[in-house]
Amino acid sequence: MNVSLLFPGRTRPRSLGAWLAFAFSLLTVVLTLLLVAVVERSSTEQVKESIGQGLGEMARQTADKLDGGMAERYREVNLMVRRRTVRDAGLPPAERRQVLSDMRETYGYYDWIGLTGMDGKVIVEARGLLEGVDVSARPWFRNALQGVHVGDVHEAVKLARLLPGENGEPRRFVDVAFPYTDLSGAPAGVLGVHLSWQWAREVERSIIAQVEERGRVQALIVSRQGVVLLGPPELQGRTIASDSLGLAQQKRTGYRVEQWPDGQSYLVGYATTTGRGAYPGLGWSVLVRQNVEDAYAPVRRLREQALWSGAALAVLFSVAGVLVARRITRPLGALAASAERLGRGEVLQLVPNAKDYVEVQALSGTLNQLVSDLVRKQAELRHLNATLEQRVEERTRELERALASVQASQQRIDAIVETAQDAFIAVDQRGIILDWNGAAERMFGWRRNQAVGWPLSELVLPERYRASLGQALHAFRQTGHLALLEQRLERVVIDRQGREFTIEMTAGLAGRGEDAFFSVFLHDISERKRVEQMKNEFVATVSHELRTPLTSIRASLAMLADGMAGELPPDAMRLTAIASQSSERLVRMVNDLLDIQKIEAGAMHLERSPQALQPVVERALAAMEGHARQAGVALRTDWDAHAAQLAASIDRDRMEQVLTNLLSNAIKFTPPGKAVTLGLAQLSGKLRLSVADQGPGIGPEFQKRLFQRFAQADGADSRTRGGTGLGLAISKAIIEEHGGTIGFTTAPGRGTCFVVELPIASV
Repeated sequence: MNVSLLFPGRTRPRSLGAWLAFAFSLLTVVLTLLLVAVVERSSTEQVKESIGQGLGEMARQTADKLDGGMAERYREVNLMVRRRTVRDAGLPPAERRQVLSDMRETYGYYDWIGLTGMDGKVIVEARGLLEGVDVSARPWFRNALQGVHVGDVHEAVKLARLLPGENGEPRRFVDVAFPYTDLSGAPAGVLGVHLSWQWAREVERSIIAQVEERGRVQALIVSRQGVVLLGPPELQGRTIASDSLGLAQQKRTGYRVEQWPDGQSYLVGYATTTGRGAYPGLGWSVLVRQNVEDAYAPVRRLREQALWSGAALAVLFSVAGVLVARRITRPLGALAASAERLGRGEVLQLVPNAKDYVEVQALSGTLNQLVSDLVRKQAELRHLNATLEQRVEERTRELERALASVQASQQRIDAIVETAQDAFIAVDQRGIILDWNGAAERMFGWRRNQAVGWPLSELVLPERYRASLGQALHAFRQTGHLALLEQRLERVVIDRQGREFTIEMTAGLAGRGEDAFFSVFLHDISERKRVEQMKNEFVATVSHELRTPLTSIRASLAMLADGMAGELPPDAMRLTAIASQSSERLVRMVNDLLDIQKIEAGAMHLERSPQALQPVVERALAAMEGHARQAGVALRTDWDAHAAQLAASIDRDRMEQVLTNLLSNAIKFTPPGKAVTLGLAQLSGKLRLSVADQGPGIGPEFQKRLFQRFAQADGADSRTRGGTGLGLAISKAIIEEHGGTIGFTTAPGRGTCFVVELPIASV
């Protein structure tokens, strides 16, 4: 399209300067108005949010004050019924009336405070109102005897004639009542209090007065049944059912815009009372509403200011755009004239004005360089045409050599995989088999041409595991994470004949992106598992077979030591003691072996129950007292006065076994004259048991395998101090079965401290 058509009366097209001026003006106007609109919208939403949250917070504060006031009155009345002056029926009525009058003076909204007998007749009242009147039919009296101590808002009945109305309205009360007993503890009657509902209006005014300058704000207090207890005159006493009330009754706090039965829209903040402390609450909901027009008046003013500011900025930026466009295009016009001369075949060098901006100077230099490059490229092109065929031939030979190298590498990899002793299976991200070596053929019975292309789960997994593999692969495709990668795992697989056996597998991810696949190596460990099972059965059998004769030997030696066969010579007594100690050691070794076998088989059973830990600790200390005395080691405790209250869910016998193991080790490695300290404390929400010795500490080379089975520091130490090396492994398993942890700290020459942490329980 000819540009002159856009501007009638002009024979020449518009220059770049005119187009830039027009574009800058249009762009600045659009961007400025758009920016102002975005800022205005964001600010408007923030103001609306702030106003709504303010009303919601006002509703929450009102509900909190209502709960606080009622909780304080509830506590005062509950304390009053325990006073001796209230319970002592032998006091003169005037003195009891004065006690109630003093209580009424402490809070101006107590309209009526009275004591009744069990028959419902008022004995005394703070101002003598209704004394001798039967109030047994009133709900507050009956509910107090049934354990309900707070009554909802109601109008005065018997007091309607005795007390004037408030602000032209009939008096309304909230009831608080508690039964009381006489000095012997027998039920004597009820202390009842009528709290003036005017108290709630004062609470409402104390909150609403803070925001009255923003427009008319109304607060409504609504009962659990939806009846307006306090609010605008046209709504008071009526039942309402708004969305905000429903949200408040769900114990939510917030705000919303909604239309009310009067046809107007309101911004409504809502909250609910929930009770406080012993006070159970009456389920009142607090609604604070404001007409939307009044509430959002600041928003309208903000919108008007934003629109006027945006228009002014748009005009200012448009003028600036025109001036900038003219400044930009002036050097370009001069450069275009010089380029025209070059196009006509003139030979000249473009020399930019020193006052031109950097881009124009760079463009001039670039055009000069392009002319020089063009001449040079023409010469190179002629030379390239002459040597092109030779270069193509050289590149072809390089590609052939590279392809041969890749093929050789592939053959070497295939040979390694095929001759590997372990089965190798390549699987894509969908679980389809891509490769299957000879070891896999021998392990599973499927030939390579039969396996490739089939889902891995259908060939090698039992039916019960196939769904879990599919879920894991689906999760990998979604997240790129698979838990079994780069780990050595044991799994149960199935061969072609349906025989299940155990393998050890390692899986890795090869490649990247969609072409990545899993390389899986599998090793048959079914024979190793069978040998381990035989070993465990052998250990269990031998341990059980040893326990019976060892028990008889130990009993016989004890009888000899006790003189059942007559008094023994000193040498015989010494040999009997040595034999008894050895038999005791053998029994402990057998018991440790049986415990280890139970742990490995998953058959260890704990009878846990919540109980105090201090008695368990004291029994363990008593059991080790004789051993410590023989070793010349003192046993100490480290706990405070609250230790007796610390409890956990434990198997008492197993926990004593852990403590005696730790104490035995500590005594064993503590030099004579030193002490072993047993601590009990509560730290960071856990119960902590600690056993600290003053021995030589644990060497760094042994610390990593301290909790392994049959682990001992070294051969010389084992011979000197004895032991099977199973105690700490058994202790660790028992503590972990309790949901706890066991660890240690040590320093050379300064001793070792073992720490057990258990979850807290309540007894």
